Amino acid sequence: MNISVKVKYWLDLAKEDIDVAENLLINGKLLYTGFICHLAVEKALKAKIESVGETPLKIHNLIRLAEMGGILCIMTSEQKELLKTLNPLQIEGRYPSYKQGAAHTLTLDKCTVILAQSKEMIEWIEKQL
Repeated sequence: MNISVKVKYWLDLAKEDIDVAENLLINGKLLYTGFICHLAVEKALKAKIESVGETPLKIHNLIRLAEMGGILCIMTSEQKELLKTLNPLQIEGRYPSYKQGAAHTLTLDKCTVILAQSKEMIEWIEKQL
């Protein structure tokens, strides 16, 4: 795979974020695990956008980013569900007024699944480059 510097930049950040999310999960920081999983998938999607010669917009909506990268149409229903699950976590991880809403919905089991699915998603996106 011959990828550009910008694609590599986004992909490396995505993988680093997944490592951070794993550490957060181990330490019981569930809200931030979800938030960082969102960031990781977002960065992988931005790598995909760069790979098609576009500059990613400064947005956080994963579904829109997948559309811009041209891969939403080939995603499985499970992958699309993950994007829908992760999308609100970027808001709830950033703004205190939303924090309480997300905190009580994220369990250790749910975050474990989100993390595993996010890792799989990043690997899948990398194969689409």
